[in-house]
Amino acid sequence: MAVTLAQSESPGRTTTSGELSSRAAAEAYVGGVCFKLGPPALIGAELEWLTVQGECSSARGPAAAPRPQPAAFAAALGPYAPRSIAPDSPAHALPGGSRVTIEPGGQIELSSAPFGTAAQLCEQLGSDARHLRELLESRAIRIVALAADADRRPKRLLRLPRYHAMEQSFGGIGPFGKLMMCNTAATQVSVDAGADRAEVAARWKALHTVGPALLAAFACSPFLRGAPAGAWASQRMRTWLRLDYARTRPPAESWADPIESYSSWALDVPLLCVRQGETESWAAPPGATFADWLSGALDDEIGRRPGLADLDYHLTTLFPPVRASGHLEVRYLDAQPERGWATPILAVEALLATPAVVAEATALTASTAGRWLDAARHGLAEPEIRAVAVDLLALAAAHAGTEASAVELDNASRRCHRGQTPTEFRDDSTPLRAAAAGDDTAARGRSGSGSTTLEELP
Repeated sequence: MAVTLAQSESPGRTTTSGELSSRAAAEAYVGGVCFKLGPPALIGAELEWLTVQGECSSARGPAAAPRPQPAAFAAALGPYAPRSIAPDSPAHALPGGSRVTIEPGGQIELSSAPFGTAAQLCEQLGSDARHLRELLESRAIRIVALAADADRRPKRLLRLPRYHAMEQSFGGIGPFGKLMMCNTAATQVSVDAGADRAEVAARWKALHTVGPALLAAFACSPFLRGAPAGAWASQRMRTWLRLDYARTRPPAESWADPIESYSSWALDVPLLCVRQGETESWAAPPGATFADWLSGALDDEIGRRPGLADLDYHLTTLFPPVRASGHLEVRYLDAQPERGWATPILAVEALLATPAVVAEATALTASTAGRWLDAARHGLAEPEIRAVAVDLLALAAAHAGTEASAVELDNASRRCHRGQTPTEFRDDSTPLRAAAAGDDTAARGRSGSGSTTLEELP
């Protein structure tokens, strides 16, 4: 979704057959495709929800009903169905520009188009969320706004080779891989990387440094069926932090040049899978890295050297808290309660509003930088993280793009000051929360036409 400008000449090269000629060529390629340089102007988001088929007993949890089967999703979504469940689908975007995907455990995801402001993004994403809900309800499928499934055992519905290989690989580490794949949901925010290497470094550092405070501020997944005993504010983030350190926890906060360091790190992450035919196993040699494959060390096991398509695919199997995908993906936020997903999107936009705000947010959160485990385990119950979260969201409110956004972020700061989680806080009166929920009553009340944009709302 980032603005793509011409990149500088890269060291190394690729061969005409698409094979990579050297590690230097591979690192240069990663730096070019993962960090698109250009004035930061766009923002996007991905929303995930758990899903259920039919009604659940009122005596049980909201996600206690069965998981929808892929065929039911395909029938409900029609031309919007992703090809992972309907190979012949045109996979159209929804009217607001969002595309639908299905996750391994039946979670459903909306990936937005990029927009110039978070308010525009929230308005269109809210419209697409309403459309999605209507499509699913035509087949008695309901979305459940929870970040972790407290009611059902993890069960993989998608039988694709990628997910089979993932389950096998993560299964050797512990229970967290399957729990992450099948029983969790997130809110992800994507922003442009930056105009040049210096700005990329500043934005990269800021997104990591503010991470523990934002994680705690929006943590709302204390229950996850199948997780080992232990009290955690974000069981969803716990699954990522305990999953596969080489893949999910790079020493990114210390990288002076994230383009160079990310490119090197990516090649040294173990292979999660190696794409073969759709009916073949995609299992990778245990512990072998992409660099091993590139060097020829895996010639006997794989039978060929990797090409650009293999490297592109490998990059999709990296899951750090902030992932470089041309733009920067913030991946450490829980899926929010029904009316709350707009708030973290607004926060990320505001905290990156200008280089001066980026620097102020980084300095403000320096004392809690790197405290991912504390934030995921204790959330706002940890006093220092809570205090930093309060101040950080107040800073975001001061630099919000609209008055409605400022009100939303100020409410979030006050909520954190009271130690309330997003689940405990309910304020349906602000226009942004109403739009996020798919309830346009508040917007209509301020406009005779019912078509007022979020920017026009006071």
